[in-house]
Amino acid sequence: MPAKLIDRLCGDYTPFERKVFKAVCRIPPGKTVTYQQIAKKIGRPRAVRAVGAALGKNPFPLIIPCHRVIRTDGNIGGYRWGKKTKRRLLEEEQKIVH
Repeated sequence: MPAKLIDRLCGDYTPFERKVFKAVCRIPPGKTVTYQQIAKKIGRPRAVRAVGAALGKNPFPLIIPCHRVIRTDGNIGGYRWGKKTKRRLLEEEQKIVH
C-alpha cells in the first residue's frame, strides 16, 4: 500500500503509528519480521512494545499485514483476532508463495 494512501486512510492515527503501518506494508507475503525489526526500521529501536500497541490498532489488518510481525523468540505474538487466526494466515501465505 502506498505511503500516501496510509496517510489518507489512517489520518486519525499518530505519526508513529502510521510509520509502523507503512513499515509493515513492506513485508512481502510469506515472510515475517519481528516487532524489534520494525522498531529499528522506523528509527525507534527501543519502542518494541509501542510497535505492538500500534499494530493492535491496525484498522485494515489484511491490507496492513500485521499478522506478518512476530516476536523475537519466534513466537507468533498477539493478534486482535486470536493467535489461531494469525497462525492460519501465515500458513496460508506460505502455501501461496511456495
